[in-house]
Amino acid sequence: MNVQTSGQKTATHGSFTLERVFRASPAKVFDAFADPDKKRRWFAEGPGFHLDSFMMDFRVGGEEKSRFRFVADKPIAEGTPCSNDTVYMDIVPNRRIVIAYSMSMAGSIFSVSLATMEFMAEGAGTRLVFTEQAAFFENADGIEMREQGTRELLGQLAAELGE
Repeated sequence: MNVQTSGQKTATHGSFTLERVFRASPAKVFDAFADPDKKRRWFAEGPGFHLDSFMMDFRVGGEEKSRFRFVADKPIAEGTPCSNDTVYMDIVPNRRIVIAYSMSMAGSIFSVSLATMEFMAEGAGTRLVFTEQAAFFENADGIEMREQGTRELLGQLAAELGE
């Protein structure tokens, strides 16, 4: 859905849900989101970025902040500064995390999202259900690219879990 003002597009909205089953228990998968060292490895240190800083205060009302720059293999100019600013809205240990986050490039916010991660036992493993609702502004990546990026992050999470 696009919002129009004086004939100019100002926002695009979208949502998606991804499900992935991990061999690890819900407690172990949840811990990969809750432990700052583990989350930094799979979430912030991925290929294609130079990580400048990462801080995380995992509690309701706590914040997570990532600062990074793109490398040459991305469709964005080498060294372009980006940030991800997150607030933890709801945490139910081993069951649910709800966050609100914004992303910016070169100091300009290009998206704001609400994301919910649900951790459900499935056999000896975990079914993770990730749902994101987003508003994208001018020069934003859009819902298709965000879903693709989230799939890649879940792949990095699987590697962190030893899968």
